[in-house]
Amino acid sequence: MSERPLSGVRVLDLTNVLAGPYCSYQLMLLGAEVVKIEVPGQGDLARHLGPDAELNRSGIGASFLAQNAGKKSVELDLKDAAGRAAFEDMVRGADVLLENFRAGVLARLGFGWPRLRELNPRLVYCAISGFGQTGPMSQAPAYDQIIQGLSGMMSITGTEETAPLRIGFPVCDTVGGLTAALHISAALAGRTRTGKGTFLDVSMLESAVSAMGWAVSNYLVSGVPPEPMGTQNATAAPSGTFQAADGPLNIAANRQRQFETLCDLVGRRDLLDDPRFADREQRKAHRDALTGELNRALRRRTAGEWERILGPAGVPAARVVTVPQALGLDQLEHRGFFTELPFPDGSGRVLKVTGGGVLHDGEPLRPTGPPPLLGDQNADRAALADRWNGRAENAVTP
Repeated sequence: MSERPLSGVRVLDLTNVLAGPYCSYQLMLLGAEVVKIEVPGQGDLARHLGPDAELNRSGIGASFLAQNAGKKSVELDLKDAAGRAAFEDMVRGADVLLENFRAGVLARLGFGWPRLRELNPRLVYCAISGFGQTGPMSQAPAYDQIIQGLSGMMSITGTEETAPLRIGFPVCDTVGGLTAALHISAALAGRTRTGKGTFLDVSMLESAVSAMGWAVSNYLVSGVPPEPMGTQNATAAPSGTFQAADGPLNIAANRQRQFETLCDLVGRRDLLDDPRFADREQRKAHRDALTGELNRALRRRTAGEWERILGPAGVPAARVVTVPQALGLDQLEHRGFFTELPFPDGSGRVLKVTGGGVLHDGEPLRPTGPPPLLGDQNADRAALADRWNGRAENAVTP
């Protein structure tokens, strides 16, 4: 690829921990130049988060390393006159300003949307918060688990006996970050026509509810509230997790033809003559009985064997694996999903980070460099601002 889609786009990133940094990581992969504005001596809280205590003490915790490759770091105190002046100078040359403070924090520092728009009428200002900048909950603190609970996600995760359960990764942070990246990209595209900037007010709660799809729409349209169903899929049967000889196997035989093929391949064609399993609605009504019959047949082979038998025949099926096993899949390696970078501390260790999940013209988008140490670009800040504002042709380059 000769040029990435967002090449030349300049992003001021004031975000911390995950939703905002995940958003700006996607923008960086797409070609944007991302400069993290960090609190002097502290930086992004994620610098001190992760399972390796030594990395946390060094300010390059695993949580930080995962989402900040390819970015720059400048320390600025927005409560200090010199820091505020430097920040304003950078805003004038930026395309995007991204923050995930609690609603109104940046405005109380003197940088609300009217002031930012005055400094740079072309600026795309994106504020990510738990509940949005307005409304009765706008000032409530929020982390991923808080949003998982308030969105209803936890109430339908697990079984009737175990729900509510937290989803095993910070899905609301991630969805919020993706929502922000999508709308920033759209606002930048729109700006090419209008020449005007945009204020994007991203609510993690609304992003999460939107992402829940049928669990929400079934209630809005039909008045049917979703219930926790464990590993089963409410829309079809057999569709969920089943038991092979050595462990769990996911099968999604959602179409009639797939169900027929499944029965043939597991040696239970007799199930096709059972009126309880005649069509989708009957199979859903008798889900437990069907699951029991299929589990007895599936226990004759391992999950891997069934995966190799069912998939090529058109029945979606795959093993349930651990995270380390997933990261070792040949498919991810083949697609160039991972990039190896040097650790930013000069230790010689190799850092492996993920990509964005999309090939552009057949190529994965990779980080342009390792995550920055806190204040890595402090000495270059003035030259960087000069370049952003077109004041020096030979100022520091990306």
